[in-house]
Amino acid sequence: MTRLRLLLSLVALLAGIPVLRAQVVTTQPSPFLASQAVTITYNATQGNAALANFTGDVYIWTGVVIDRPTGTQWTNVKSPSFNQADPAAKMTRVSANVYTITFTPNTFYPIPAGTTIYRLGMIFKNADGSLVGRGPDGDIYVDVAQNQFDLRFTAPTGPGATFVPLNTPTTVTGTSAVPATLTLSLNGTQVAQQNNATSISTSVTLTQAGANTVRLTATNGTSTASSDLVLQTRPAVTLAALPAGAKRDGVTYINNGTSAILSLTAPNKQFIHAIGEFNNWTANEASYMKRTPNAAGTAADNSVDGRWWVQIDGLTAGREYAYQFQVDGGLRVPDPFTEKVLDPNNDRFITATTYPNLKAYPTGQTTGIVSVLQSNAPGYTFQTTNFQRPKKEDMVVYELLPRDFIARHDYQTLVDTLAYLQRLGVNVIELMPVNEFEGNESWGYNTSFYFAPDKYYGPKNDLKRFIDECHRRGMAVVLDMVLNQSFGQSPMVQMYFEDGNPSTSNPWFNRTATHPFNVGYDFNHESAFTRYFSKRVMEFWLKEYNIDGYRFDLSKGFTQKVTTDVGTWNQYDQSRVNIWKDYRDFLVSTDATSYSILEHLGNNDEEKVLSDMGLMLWGEMNAPYNEATMGYHDGGKSNFSGGYYRQRGWDQPNLISFMESHDKERLMYKNVAFGNSSGSYSVKNLPTALKRQEMAAAFFFPVPGPKMIWQFGEVGYDQSISTCSDGTVPAPYDVEGPCKLANKPILWNYYQNADRRRLYDVYRSLITLKTQEPAFENPASFTQNLNGAVKTMHLTDPRLNVTIVGNFDVQTATVVPDFQAAGTWYNYLTGEAVTVTNTTAPLTLAPGQYAVYTSRRIAIPAGTVLSSKTRREALALQLTAAPNPAGASAQLRYTLPQAGTVQVTVSNLLGATVQTLPATRQAAGNRELELPLSNLSNGVYLVRLTTGEQQQTVRLVVQH
Repeated sequence: MTRLRLLLSLVALLAGIPVLRAQVVTTQPSPFLASQAVTITYNATQGNAALANFTGDVYIWTGVVIDRPTGTQWTNVKSPSFNQADPAAKMTRVSANVYTITFTPNTFYPIPAGTTIYRLGMIFKNADGSLVGRGPDGDIYVDVAQNQFDLRFTAPTGPGATFVPLNTPTTVTGTSAVPATLTLSLNGTQVAQQNNATSISTSVTLTQAGANTVRLTATNGTSTASSDLVLQTRPAVTLAALPAGAKRDGVTYINNGTSAILSLTAPNKQFIHAIGEFNNWTANEASYMKRTPNAAGTAADNSVDGRWWVQIDGLTAGREYAYQFQVDGGLRVPDPFTEKVLDPNNDRFITATTYPNLKAYPTGQTTGIVSVLQSNAPGYTFQTTNFQRPKKEDMVVYELLPRDFIARHDYQTLVDTLAYLQRLGVNVIELMPVNEFEGNESWGYNTSFYFAPDKYYGPKNDLKRFIDECHRRGMAVVLDMVLNQSFGQSPMVQMYFEDGNPSTSNPWFNRTATHPFNVGYDFNHESAFTRYFSKRVMEFWLKEYNIDGYRFDLSKGFTQKVTTDVGTWNQYDQSRVNIWKDYRDFLVSTDATSYSILEHLGNNDEEKVLSDMGLMLWGEMNAPYNEATMGYHDGGKSNFSGGYYRQRGWDQPNLISFMESHDKERLMYKNVAFGNSSGSYSVKNLPTALKRQEMAAAFFFPVPGPKMIWQFGEVGYDQSISTCSDGTVPAPYDVEGPCKLANKPILWNYYQNADRRRLYDVYRSLITLKTQEPAFENPASFTQNLNGAVKTMHLTDPRLNVTIVGNFDVQTATVVPDFQAAGTWYNYLTGEAVTVTNTTAPLTLAPGQYAVYTSRRIAIPAGTVLSSKTRREALALQLTAAPNPAGASAQLRYTLPQAGTVQVTVSNLLGATVQTLPATRQAAGNRELELPLSNLSNGVYLVRLTTGEQQQTVRLVVQH
């Protein structure tokens, strides 16, 4: 025994609790009744040891098993949200790795009075659920005694054990926690008895069809208790082909909606019943499913089988029915192809505002998640039928998480934001996963039901209405699709599961993940069953919801090649390429113009091959852009040239580059928290940091190829990805910190801040330039010089030339602009005209100063406020400067229509402020003001006078 375990044992003994040794959980007392107070003791060093030596608070995440004594499906979870702390579930630390909690099961769990609790299911977690302590086989179970004898049937055991063939001997064994006279009877007739025993066993033969009751009775003096086991006979399975016209999986409605054919893929199962509200959850002859002749399935993707089916009659058209499949007489699972589920644990937290008239869970009728069928369900008719998807080159994607974007987290409210996004210029909205996922408040990457929209965001027709409205406004909709992994709620996981992982016989999932970045359970995309399922998912949303494509999460995980480190996983994998070619071909055959976007982030050689196939790929540029905006450039680490597809050697504009995403830190947070400084110039200053975001945008949107924005980036969202629900960022700073998945502040008020609104308008103007000018789609030439702190870009084309310059340093610097030609150029964002006589004459740039020059004048979008100068105001002020050219100083003359505060600023031709005079209060009338110029270099400057809402600017030449 190690020193740590000896110490734990000593602490446990001194505390009066049991020594845990190799056990993850112990109870005191043991056994215990549901009506008794019980102390649960958790040893964090055991099981998967995920919480070993953890210094924060630990919480129990626990529910009850109420379907059968050996069940593993726990419901009625105590806490409302897995990702948030529940004070009622907080454990008491009794030593470094030992925790306890005491409660009475009957009152601790949210269960109706009189519910029988057979077991407690549990895991342990930190506050936001990013660390989870489990047992050696996954979930941890503690049995609850049903009486003082704790009578239990230990045989027959296992799924389906209570369904036995007629006229076949079956061994029945019962146990008692204390010696007693034990009796077994079958349908009221005694078949065995043992005195002063703790176990009894005998063989019984069922001779009557249907339900048969075996009773175990214990008598000890005046005390008596009993426990019943119902054994159900089952007939032989009928082999029959799936009826013509029936869906190969899911529900097919027939007979005007009064009948339905239910189909389930479950190869190598013995027998299955369809149970639900249509048959009072009864496993009987009418609910017994037929099996297609090829029970094990085949290898061909278009003919995988192993299907079970049954026709359910007597339905009321338009009514919702909850149902499940009971597999091999034991496990109850929902339909993997269902378009709606009911969840006994999480639906209670969905308000009627979000989901009106949500069907109630059939409490007391079954356990676990149920699927829902509804013939003649109210549909949605799409109004926009002529939508044309944006060209790849013009795509500006807006990635958003409804939970953290709008407080009501529903599709109707999301529709209300579309005017804001449309004005910004967004033409593609990418929704983070909206398929039914585990829990309510989630990023959505723990998907369980792929055909059902998650109810936490509203009804499915509201989602269709949102998509329709996007299309009406010229905006495409892309869904984030998670087909690399699924989680424990998935019926495809549950049906083939053992020892804490998918079994080796699972048709869809690997028992052990093949790559090091996996979460949940890993799909095997070389399985014909997985290929078939994935294609049905891809087809469904394109056809049923009119979506425009997918962003496939963790696409690099679609491989059966086993790797243990990221470097090897990144290397070219022909088998993975083949998988994606198959999926891409299928998507093109389903919808030729749909988008297929991969979160691949692998080696360039493989990504180029995938791009050549027509697949689009995420191009992460978070780190170099953020280094640039913070003002750090050592070793070229602020070089973001990889955001241009041709820089990577690609031939097609299939790189969706981004500065921020859901999974990467927000640039503004690091600007303000860690930005560089020099003298009085500091990136940590909020207005300065926002101006640097403008500069980053000027070097982002004009780059040819599609682009992506993370929500609120256009207003400089500066809450860290690691911000906790209480607004704090844990120290030390870590982008993968414990609160990464926590809810983030929703800050629509940022749009009202003048500096942030200007950033929005710069984004808007640059997006307009990109999408409205054809030269950005396929320029004759595009070059970048981005290695240093001073950066330039040049787009050269007969239709338009563009020169972009920017100083990402924190000190003044010079840049050779290399204008493509002499002549008049226009600062696109300010409208100022610049006469260029020498294309290589250096420009002096203040820190953070930038400009986007175009070879012809292009108006910024109407309503955009980047310059407030008007002709009427200029005439009213009558501003002049003399002499001009000037030497050490110039005299400003102007007329004030009324008394007010006067502010004078001097900027260079790129718009950077180089001098500011103190603001003074002056009376109305003709005024003069001396402007010192000795600190300015020779050159051309713009002198701006501002008073109240009026401004005027004059050009001044300085020559010392």
